[in-house]
Amino acid sequence: MFEGFEFLNKEFFWLFLLLPLALLWYIFKFKKQTAALKISSINGFKTTNSFLPKLKHALFVLRLLALGLIITALARPRTVDVSTKTKTTRGIDIVMAIDVSASMLAKDLKPNRLEALKNVAAQFIKERPNDRIGLVEYAGESYTKTPITSDKSIVLRSLNDIKYNNVITGGTAIGMGLATSVNRLKDSKAKSKVIILLTDGVNNTGFIDPKIASELAVEYGIKTYTIGLGTNGMALSPVSMLANGAFQYGRVQVEIDEALLKEIAEATGGKYFRATNNQKLAEIYEEINKLEKTDIEEFKFYNYQEMFRPLVLLAGLLLLLELLLRFTIFRSFI
Repeated sequence: MFEGFEFLNKEFFWLFLLLPLALLWYIFKFKKQTAALKISSINGFKTTNSFLPKLKHALFVLRLLALGLIITALARPRTVDVSTKTKTTRGIDIVMAIDVSASMLAKDLKPNRLEALKNVAAQFIKERPNDRIGLVEYAGESYTKTPITSDKSIVLRSLNDIKYNNVITGGTAIGMGLATSVNRLKDSKAKSKVIILLTDGVNNTGFIDPKIASELAVEYGIKTYTIGLGTNGMALSPVSMLANGAFQYGRVQVEIDEALLKEIAEATGGKYFRATNNQKLAEIYEEINKLEKTDIEEFKFYNYQEMFRPLVLLAGLLLLLELLLRFTIFRSFI
């Protein structure tokens, strides 16, 4: 809420140009009406109050002030009190399907693919205050990490907890991840439903074919953005696990089924992206953020208070005062 001040009819301010002209006219008239009398001495004249005739110019000043007030009143000064109210008219339900296979620990993104994704995804979530968001994890199988919710603190905590573990079956089941995401959104009442599916590999396991999962997404009107994560060429990736549970890293050729990801995106009305470094990944999420906008209605209420009436009253008082002075105190001098 804020208050402002404005003049509705500013064009009337041009009338102020008349005031200097009126002043010039008054000076000219005064000089013309003043007679000059030359005498040798004024000792024979007695004046009771020589200062009072000079004050008659105050009558003209009062008239100028009244005219200025009238001109200002004609310009319609008023205060404006504006209050706004926003209403979300079209929220978006979003599910982020995240590949958590061992290859997501590859170090071609810093500090690794999974941590780089979590950092960018967290920023994306923070910039969607009016939408509901859910998380799905998948590797060789998939499950819902967080159902769609408007509580961003829950989603951010769940995102922070995502990490590689050997409990989930190894491999990359893109079809499973997509199908689980569709299942979370199919009953959504939102007008816009979106899946952001990220993977760094090829579909090599799972009992649901990715094409079937994409057909389900189309049936339920769910748009899917797919992201292939990984540099071009070789990447330092986990190749085996040591006895102490730590990974041994080696140079591995990056393989992403871009044809499949493009097909899923195209079929569902989404778009495919390739993230080869941290900056590119951030740019992708920023672009998706711009593509999927939530409609927000903003209502503005204006309360106007007219301010010309006090000016008109004051101008009337000045004119009345001028008339009283003219026909009382200054009557004999005019």
